[in-house]
Amino acid sequence: MIVFDTNVLLTDPQTLFAYPNAEIIIPETVLSELDKLKTSHSDPDLRFRGREVTRLIFELADGNSLIDGVDLPEGGLLRVVPFEYNNQSLPEGFSTKTPDDKILATAWLLNEELDDESSLTLLTNDLNMLLKAQTVGLEVSQFGKGHDISFGKRYIIRPFQRYRVPLLMLMVAIALFAAVTVIGITQGGLFRAQRTTLSTEFRNLLTSDQQNAYDALVSLQNDPNDTDAMLTLANFYYDRTNLDQANNDSASMMADAKNGITYFTKYLEHFPTAADARSDMAALYYYSGDTDTAIQEIGKVLELNPNHVKANYNLGIFYAFGRNDLDGAMKQMEKVLELTKGSTADKTTYDKATQLLKSIKARQQSEEATTTAQAQ
Repeated sequence: MIVFDTNVLLTDPQTLFAYPNAEIIIPETVLSELDKLKTSHSDPDLRFRGREVTRLIFELADGNSLIDGVDLPEGGLLRVVPFEYNNQSLPEGFSTKTPDDKILATAWLLNEELDDESSLTLLTNDLNMLLKAQTVGLEVSQFGKGHDISFGKRYIIRPFQRYRVPLLMLMVAIALFAAVTVIGITQGGLFRAQRTTLSTEFRNLLTSDQQNAYDALVSLQNDPNDTDAMLTLANFYYDRTNLDQANNDSASMMADAKNGITYFTKYLEHFPTAADARSDMAALYYYSGDTDTAIQEIGKVLELNPNHVKANYNLGIFYAFGRNDLDGAMKQMEKVLELTKGSTADKTTYDKATQLLKSIKARQQSEEATTTAQAQ
């Protein structure tokens, strides 16, 4: 039995046919999330895949009951399962209000009903859901990262679709700025770059973050030592990288992380003890696949401030998922809990560290059990 999370179907609608002879479970909450995509302002490519999933499910049902289950072409069964917990006791930390927890709860309740000869796997690309599932003993797996996407679609079509007119307007604005610069130079004499402003119409087509990023680019043209502009661009790419990670867009994540590193590096040349900036830059190194440098940069933060919460938390992430050093990761999460316990401002970090510590412990126990079984 395989329970699908929404993001798996949105990664590739054909995933429905990727597991011959298996019983495919789609929580009713997933259908609700797909339905919401129709009127959302999300990536057009994402909305298209959402419609494609809905179309495939409708065709497979062919008028039959999805609750009872319908046959799949290559064997197996497709079934939609409503979220009905009937006041049963759910694991600690589960909520019946968020879609992710409803999907998790559906998988957990189904797993509780299975006999010893059956098994259930939750398929998701959501890191938080993956971690949370492990803490309650669910078998969990990730789907592919989009290796089947063509070069053109990954590097040209999708980025343009994601940002559409705002991206086009930003490109046009930058081109206009460059044109003004060239004209000024060709007119002779000492040329000083002037701050080129976007028309109100252009600015309204950009998000506030994109407007700030454009203004920062212009400021750096006028003054290459404008540290506020450096930090604005560094944070812009940091936020973009986190969004890319959430969307499982590894190509954009790598590119945005490298751009962010460039601006953080320039900023830190002026303010080498800026702990938050260096900690964020370390995270970008990790996202770009350079775990060693990420750990080195975090080490510089902790040398100056051993109790820096974000740095200790990030180091735990790097150890757990970059180095597979579970002991080191648990030590870091325990320290984060000590630093944030009782703090209202750090409650979110405390909750994340608590969840992650449970997951790491469960992962270590699982690996130890596997090692013991292999030795016997």
